[in-house]
Amino acid sequence: MVKIDEITREIWILNTFPEWGTWLNEEIEWTEVKEGTFAMWWLGCTGIWIKTPEHTNILCDLWCGTGKRTHGSGKMKKGHQMMRMSGCQNLQPNLRAQPFVIDPFAMKGIDALVVTHIHSDHLDPYTAAAVLQNSSNARFIGPQEVVNTWMKWGVPEDRTVVVKPGDRVPIKDVNIIALEAFDRTALITVNDPEVSLKGKLPKDMDEIAVNYLFETSGGNIYHAGDSHYSNYFAKHGNEHQIDVCLGSYGENPRGITDKLTSADILRMAEALKAKVVIPVHYDIWTNFQADPREIVELWKMKKHRLQYKFKPYIWQVGGKFVYPDNKDDLEFHYDRGFDDVFSKGPDLPFPSFL
Repeated sequence: MVKIDEITREIWILNTFPEWGTWLNEEIEWTEVKEGTFAMWWLGCTGIWIKTPEHTNILCDLWCGTGKRTHGSGKMKKGHQMMRMSGCQNLQPNLRAQPFVIDPFAMKGIDALVVTHIHSDHLDPYTAAAVLQNSSNARFIGPQEVVNTWMKWGVPEDRTVVVKPGDRVPIKDVNIIALEAFDRTALITVNDPEVSLKGKLPKDMDEIAVNYLFETSGGNIYHAGDSHYSNYFAKHGNEHQIDVCLGSYGENPRGITDKLTSADILRMAEALKAKVVIPVHYDIWTNFQADPREIVELWKMKKHRLQYKFKPYIWQVGGKFVYPDNKDDLEFHYDRGFDDVFSKGPDLPFPSFL
């Protein structure tokens, strides 16, 4: 029996957060991946969980934090990358738009936590703590500055692996290949607000960001992190077999270029010679939200004329994608349930009640 005079804010939070509880943790743990396939789940932003038939579990870019939670002073933090990019002064209204679909501290059996770059919606202390505490064999894989941050937080150095483009890291049956990243926003991300970047050469991209290719027995996944469009996508497509590619899509606000557009997503997929392209990241920030159906409509307009060999796939956060089973589906829908209707007789006043 509920007694409302005993309910506190802390009780409310513990009883309702994370919003999905351990539902998705259980689904992933119980999923048996068929030979010749791989499964992956979208965890929000660019976070994904990859699982193979050999029970290898790779976590990439899981973010368990929040965006803006108060209006504060109404002004942007001095030296923020968006301020450097555009000269803006007012607070960015980037609230987190998605619920937490996974409980990080209920995750088990993680073989590797892989992070693409230094930004805090990809490199997350809560995820790092959960993996460190509950997956004793997990490796922490990322570029140099990502690893430096992990070690400052308390991740032991011997659990980390620093990667740069061209490096290969075997994790059980999965080969993780680091490739060049094209995240120009990361290049203007500096912790010290007093540092000026005018007239200076940018930092080495390879130290702060990489893209990844995950080679599995069921197919290969290309994760572009927060990369902008680059001609080098074609080089990666020439040098590697890419079955599924993920790119950070979004509706860029006026005066800002931070996410791939719908046209960029199609160009990326074509350049990489992918079979499926999946937009991500558009879900998470309220001020960058975009409609992924724009990608599908543009693909329909161009696919015959340009002889596209790939298809787009519109995912939902918390949803599962299995390759190659879902490669032609175009769009995900959550389990609708009620598969056992009339397995028992209904309890109705009379048969035609409903």
